[in-house]
Amino acid sequence: MLSTAAFPAVTLVFFVVPFAQAAEPEAAATAIAQLAVFAVMSSYLFNFGIGAADDRERPWDPYLRTLPAPVWPRIAGRVLNGLVFAAMGMLPLLVIGRLATSATATPLQLLLGLVALAVAGLPFLFGGLAIGYSMSVKAANAATQVVVFPVAFGGGLLLPPWLVPDWLRDVSTVLPSRGARDLVVWAAVGPAPNVTGLLVLAVWTVLTFGLAVWAFRRDEGRRFR
Repeated sequence: MLSTAAFPAVTLVFFVVPFAQAAEPEAAATAIAQLAVFAVMSSYLFNFGIGAADDRERPWDPYLRTLPAPVWPRIAGRVLNGLVFAAMGMLPLLVIGRLATSATATPLQLLLGLVALAVAGLPFLFGGLAIGYSMSVKAANAATQVVVFPVAFGGGLLLPPWLVPDWLRDVSTVLPSRGARDLVVWAAVGPAPNVTGLLVLAVWTVLTFGLAVWAFRRDEGRRFR
């Protein structure tokens, strides 16, 4: 909980607030939008990836599966839990951004940004579930750690895409984090998004959804036949 809430805010304090971009409304708002995507991405991958794997190794999970109820209430509860963690990561960003930078946003921009975040987080939500239902806790922990920071950095969540080398900028177009970043910045700030990034985001959403469904059915078939 502490890392989810603290890391994006600490990044904003140390790498945005002391520099000139904090005094430029559009640049500051863009940085906050990027870090909001990082907060959602990390909370989803850790919560769903490690959380689902941990639940599978506890006696409570097999018991729940014996009850005469569909799987969707449990998944909905897990999604709601992930949304709470994502909100914990975003709230400090919004408060620090309001107090320590010149970033501004209208209520409509905030609403559009939140809607965009909900859509942009889908591949990370499904990806986390795919990891959690296909790996042990130790493997899920390692896989999540390996995925989060390279995908965040490569997708322009920690540094704007134009500040990285050309080869990394090209690589970023095939990462879901780049499309997520472009979508949220477009909704909350206004610059036109990279269309390729949005198409890649859609492809990753479909792909990770398929992987999550496959992993869940595979886990259910192995343990409850």
